[in-house]
Amino acid sequence: FDFDSATLREDQKPKLANMCESMKVMDGTVFQIIGHTDSSGSSAYNERLSLLRAQEVRRHLIGDCGIAEDSVQAIGMGESAPFNAGNPRADENRRVEFQALG
Repeated sequence: FDFDSATLREDQKPKLANMCESMKVMDGTVFQIIGHTDSSGSSAYNERLSLLRAQEVRRHLIGDCGIAEDSVQAIGMGESAPFNAGNPRADENRRVEFQALG
């Protein structure tokens, strides 16, 4: 994601297409989409932004990919779990992760 944005970047859509195909193979599995931010901004702002990012990915998977609504959940973690803890403002901290819940 770009800084301060919950809009999907075009260069990330092929990765989501691959994820979609994997999710379809695992029919019946519930997935959690976990949104993250970098550490810029307040904690409350980042929690909301991370949820918006997860919701946007969920919307894309349901609307553009055909994943069932009840098989994807979205949550936001804010800045609490950086991918790059050594640089909490790093670009790679702005991301979503997928977790299969069963």
